[in-house]
Amino acid sequence: MNDLAGARILVTGATGALGSRIAGHLAAQGAQLVLTGRDADKLQALGIPAELFTLDLSLPGAAASLIQTVTSAGQLDGIVAAHGVVAFGPVAELDSQTLGTLQALNQTSPIELITSAIPALLASKAAGREPFVLTISGVIADMPTAGMAAYGASKAGLKSFVSATQRELRREGIRVLDTRPPHTETGLASRAIAGVAPTMPQGLDPEAVAARIVAAIVNDDKDVPAELFS
Repeated sequence: MNDLAGARILVTGATGALGSRIAGHLAAQGAQLVLTGRDADKLQALGIPAELFTLDLSLPGAAASLIQTVTSAGQLDGIVAAHGVVAFGPVAELDSQTLGTLQALNQTSPIELITSAIPALLASKAAGREPFVLTISGVIADMPTAGMAAYGASKAGLKSFVSATQRELRREGIRVLDTRPPHTETGLASRAIAGVAPTMPQGLDPEAVAARIVAAIVNDDKDVPAELFS
């Protein structure tokens, strides 16, 4: 069991449907939170005691800069990367701007968060904590889907990176895990950066998904594929 009381945890995408709920569950566990998002007013409106940082993680170097800022202010014990965007449409209509944004937010920035945070997480381990990084690639990482090729590729790339990184960092005492919830009613599909979402069946309750994600942290899960959310 991972005792989160007093652990200083960074949550990105904290104003989103999942990120905000995850932050709430972490706060209930006694964690000291650092929350980020692109809208300062929405961060304030969360009403969760936390250090707040407003930034756009799609910008080059933003993730590394965030880690530097967060770690200069105190020990970092965990990261939940809950930010991301989605796009729909056939590959024949995929443009470079959409592809670049998908890659920057869904893959490159989480990778930069992880690599930049390794020294701080090693220090957390040395201080007797149980450092971790959790990513949310979603079921799409395991299910290549027509009309969502670029989005799926960005998430599958993240999952692959996390899987390999997990093997490298576990010997150092840093736990890295990926979670892949099925379609969840977060409203993300209605805010696609390109294309229109296909008709989808009713998704999971984001509150239940957030609770399962935080349970994975507490219970020291190594991987949380889609079937573990049922």
